[in-house]
Amino acid sequence: MRICILYSGEFGRKVIGNLVNLSGFCVSCGDLCDQCRRCRPSAADQIVGIYEITQNLPEFIEEPEEYLPAMIPECDLLIAMDLHPDLLTGLPDIAEKAGISGVIVPVEQHRLGPPGIIEKVRKDLESKGIDCEFPRAFCSLEKCGKPVIDRFVEMGFGKPVLRVQLNERKDHIVAADVITDAPCGSTCFVARKLRGTAVKEYKETVSSAHHAYPCTAGMEIDPQIGDTILHRAGYIIRKSVEDALEDCKK
Repeated sequence: MRICILYSGEFGRKVIGNLVNLSGFCVSCGDLCDQCRRCRPSAADQIVGIYEITQNLPEFIEEPEEYLPAMIPECDLLIAMDLHPDLLTGLPDIAEKAGISGVIVPVEQHRLGPPGIIEKVRKDLESKGIDCEFPRAFCSLEKCGKPVIDRFVEMGFGKPVLRVQLNERKDHIVAADVITDAPCGSTCFVARKLRGTAVKEYKETVSSAHHAYPCTAGMEIDPQIGDTILHRAGYIIRKSVEDALEDCKK
């Protein structure tokens, strides 16, 4: 699959680092790093274009094409992260010109994903026959029946999925492996911190690791989900760990 990325800011850089599994990308463990990401896959050979869009933009943009690349390589999937909301309206034309089949626009900050603009972009993309998803928290992305987007999830990025092993007494986690990583890479860090944790303390460990990574999702209330996107991301990883623990009991 051929992937093209448009992004502004640190979150996009973090996702790119995770997708290509850059050496030294994750520094959350500092001097205690044990290279736990060595066995993670890299999607570097599937990324055909990366474009950083400046954050130094006017408050209102009437002509998004003035700030977006005039042309991007032909590809299957476009991921657009943390762009100025007015630039999102230019994505359908870009996607159509590049023969794109699917577009993912994760919303990590409510102010960057106003519902009205998101709905307009969705309709414009769908009218051109382009599948799209707008996950509020990139780590909420799941398979949705849209082929190209499902293939991205199958690559191992989206809503976290873990596999854990317990000791014989079933009271400590002795191993935690990542099946599907949050696109920002936080799941690997959480998994690393879970190893050696008492089962009864998993909530505290997950919460601490998720914040320490850190999760950079918005801390303002998002009316679309009735909570902050940061909290939603925290609930998602905690539920993923709970599901993994339940699987151990079967």
